[in-house]
Amino acid sequence: MRIGRQWAELQGARDWDGLLNPLDGALRGELVRYGEFVRAAYASFNFDGGAPSYGSCRFPSNSLLRRSGLPETGYRVARLLHAASTSAPCWLSCRSSYIGYVAVCDEEEEIERLGRRDVVIAFRGTATCSEWVDNFKSTLTRLPLTTSPRSADGEAAPMVESGFWRLFTTPGKAHSSLQHQVRGEVQRIISEYGGKGMPPLSITVTGHSLGAALAVLTAYEITTTSAMQGHGGAAPMVTAVSFGGPRVGNAAFRRRLEESGGKVLRVVNSDDIVTRVPGFPDADDCGGARDDAPAKRKPRFPRWLVSKMGWEYSDVGRELRLCGQDTWSNVVASHDLDLYLKLVAACTY
Repeated sequence: MRIGRQWAELQGARDWDGLLNPLDGALRGELVRYGEFVRAAYASFNFDGGAPSYGSCRFPSNSLLRRSGLPETGYRVARLLHAASTSAPCWLSCRSSYIGYVAVCDEEEEIERLGRRDVVIAFRGTATCSEWVDNFKSTLTRLPLTTSPRSADGEAAPMVESGFWRLFTTPGKAHSSLQHQVRGEVQRIISEYGGKGMPPLSITVTGHSLGAALAVLTAYEITTTSAMQGHGGAAPMVTAVSFGGPRVGNAAFRRRLEESGGKVLRVVNSDDIVTRVPGFPDADDCGGARDDAPAKRKPRFPRWLVSKMGWEYSDVGRELRLCGQDTWSNVVASHDLDLYLKLVAACTY
């Protein structure tokens, strides 16, 4: 489908107002398309635990999309991304592994169809033992450059899940941290493609499960640092598309991401328990859900106790909630990326 001038609206320029219920046909196609980029991140990961190359990318960058089942995307993989963890001993699992890639749309026909040059940053979900360990580090940790638990006006400081943040910021032996890889590549791409007279530029960060959490952190990193400054021209629009993502941070984190201009669309299977963890939702937070979504229940535990223990989370962005086709009794099936894409493709309301 030709998007043309509609692209900014589909990327969340108006927070997807009027596009989610019923689900807009063009947006449905874009969500499935971005989900396929995430599927390619899974398909290119080496899951063979007995092989020396376990945890690496199976394919060269120049053929990754084609060999992962996406032969004609109009995108070129510009960089492979790696994440490192110190949460598990090296004998238990590889502590540094391929986790996704950056792809740039460089085909003129596709740029014309999309109405801009799009950059995709795609992340797979949990695959190694050390990543599973990080997933369960569910207490909140304060972000850097925050000097006190509360800002000058009394507002709580931005905080995120400690395991996700550790995976995002830990450097590996052969590469810098995922945070610095993303920052450097975004700066390079904007320098090359973001000047005056160039097509509009968008950055779409997408992921499933753990990858969805990393997508939100990446959107925050890009929009709140100097990654997009100093290159002239209009700053690219930054959008995170999250499939089956867990909660990432507190209400202050959500507000800062929104104030920075970052947009987040969370695709949620109503039967998927992963989207309801970790911690407890902020009692005063609507979480950016659809206008017709039911009100969230307040935490069963006293709010002061939840906050003191570092378990007070906030859902970020807008939510597209899908019916899981009676998968509530099967935790694995309800969280599967293929199911998510089938539900999106079949969604008409």
